[in-house]
Amino acid sequence: MIDSVMASENYVLAKKLLDAAAFRHELIATNLANVETPGFKRVDLAPDFSQKLGSLVQKGDLDGTRDLAIQHHEDTHAGPARPDGNNIELDRELLELNRNALEYEFLAEYTSNSLQRLKTAITGRVI
Repeated sequence: MIDSVMASENYVLAKKLLDAAAFRHELIATNLANVETPGFKRVDLAPDFSQKLGSLVQKGDLDGTRDLAIQHHEDTHAGPARPDGNNIELDRELLELNRNALEYEFLAEYTSNSLQRLKTAITGRVI
């Protein structure tokens, strides 16, 4: 039974998305830490991550979703660079940080509830 929960499509997908949200949080923190660094360019998750993940889910390839690398890239859609070459916009980064934190919280709650249901099934008690 445990194997079936841990191998379910929703659980595997939520776990991968949690990993991506945690990694994105680090990238946003890097952007915020470098807001005054001359020449620094904004970084974010690779834009094709969502497309690759969606494609693997449509195919039902759970092993592929587990093996999908979460990578970063320089954000080419970021605002124009300042005279010092830095293209970080503080307001945008703070907004993205809050949005990402909400996504992470939702995914963490989802996976926690999945594990709680498993615990209830094993023990027969709601804890």
